[in-house]
Amino acid sequence: MAEISHPPMEQLQDLEYCIDSNPPWPETVLLAFQNYILMLGSSAFIPALLVPAMGGTDGDKARVMQTLLFVAGIKTLIQALFGTRLPAVVGGSFAYVVPIAYIINDSSLQRISNDHERFIHTMRAIQGALIVASSIQIILGYSQVWGLFSRFFSPLGMAPVVGLLGLGMFQRGFPQLGNCIEIGLPMLLLVIGLTQYLKHVRPFKDVPIFERFPILICVTFVWIYAIILTASGAYRHKPPRTQHSCRTDQANLISTAPWFKFPYPLQWGPPTFSVGHSFAMMSAVLVSMVESTGAYMAASRLAIATPPPAYVLSRGIGWQGIGVLLDGLFGTGTGSTVLVENVGLLGLTRVGSRRVVQVSAGFMIFFSTLGKFGAVFASIPVPIYAALHCVLFGLVAAVGLSFLQFTNMNSMRNLMITGLSLFLGISIPQFFVQYWDARHYGLVHTNAGWFNAFLNTVFMSPATVGLIIAVFMDNTVEVERSKKDRGMPWWVKFRTFRGDNRNEEFYTLPFNLNRFFPPT
Repeated sequence: MAEISHPPMEQLQDLEYCIDSNPPWPETVLLAFQNYILMLGSSAFIPALLVPAMGGTDGDKARVMQTLLFVAGIKTLIQALFGTRLPAVVGGSFAYVVPIAYIINDSSLQRISNDHERFIHTMRAIQGALIVASSIQIILGYSQVWGLFSRFFSPLGMAPVVGLLGLGMFQRGFPQLGNCIEIGLPMLLLVIGLTQYLKHVRPFKDVPIFERFPILICVTFVWIYAIILTASGAYRHKPPRTQHSCRTDQANLISTAPWFKFPYPLQWGPPTFSVGHSFAMMSAVLVSMVESTGAYMAASRLAIATPPPAYVLSRGIGWQGIGVLLDGLFGTGTGSTVLVENVGLLGLTRVGSRRVVQVSAGFMIFFSTLGKFGAVFASIPVPIYAALHCVLFGLVAAVGLSFLQFTNMNSMRNLMITGLSLFLGISIPQFFVQYWDARHYGLVHTNAGWFNAFLNTVFMSPATVGLIIAVFMDNTVEVERSKKDRGMPWWVKFRTFRGDNRNEEFYTLPFNLNRFFPPT
């Protein structure tokens, strides 16, 4: 048999900068700004989706977006310094949409006739639910319970989870791109062309600008193209849906955003608390923990680091719980998770530097206070971001599947677990999504609204469904006979902080804080 030319590799080799190596400062600043532009997509889309349903105006939408960006910067900085220390951006999560929709449609809030008053009371209810629900994540993280649970993970179990992080986002890819094909398709082709076919072209010294800054270049050109189409009247007589997707002047964010506004805790007033709201929100917290765990695994691989040990993973989840608490105190309108698109950007640019993400957190905090400036970039049409998602989510999915190289894929057991978890991880959430409606609570429809929101949230998450199936089957089907087939000989040394010497290099806390918080 011919010699295998591509044996399994613990760390990716085809990257320019790893987690601890830093590009020159000019490159670092541009890469950080690129991260900021990318995360603006979800930061603008979530308030645009939720705030009108809450009764808010365009001005309220702009203010919520500013708050979301501001708190995202704080959470990202905390995570990069004291959490997992991986180059991961923490921002608003779509996992919270279902429980938030349940709160929005609460009969006690719907009875409020004044729209602005209803918006304020709804925001306070969401804040209270987030504050209570964050305690679950804080406790599971800092008590090391999530770390203990992670000991049931293996390369075979994690491959579908990380893979579904990308594949499960397919609705945010071409379906949104197709809403304005004349903008989205050129963007997609341009990104692929620059990063794959022109990546070795270096017009300026030794910097591969097409591979390093594809988002800055592509967004600039396609956005200008979209502005020209809008100004020329190309969409004047088009259907409302097309105008909403294609026009660059539909968001009304620029005109309503303040020139300067500094978000502060309890800016909407004191939070209100409800047991049902809090239980519903806990489902989104659990889902975001699963999704963030998968994103951390992908980020570690794309940053040329080892998989985060159980202690580090728990530490990151604990700090993420603090982030959800901040969401509740400031009133961002949603909770937190690691943004999958920014994880994919590590691979697209081949830069896994922690410093880049730390600087991007500074951009989020600074530009969130300059309302008009952030609103200009938030008016970028959604199909432009959808084109980027096609590339970045696909890349993260491939990173997840790369964990299968450490398993025996000639084993029918492994083929069954992988195939079943991937297929059902897409099929089950899609089944729940097609029945879900913001006012009718979806497939699970009992008299307990919080219970409906809880189950619908869990089973509408591809990564969570994939984890339930893959980890359960991997730990119950022929476990003892399949240790090598599951990839455990490679994985076991990363379970503990001291299991591999490289862990100390990647995950040690700054400022010599490990003296006070010794790893286990």
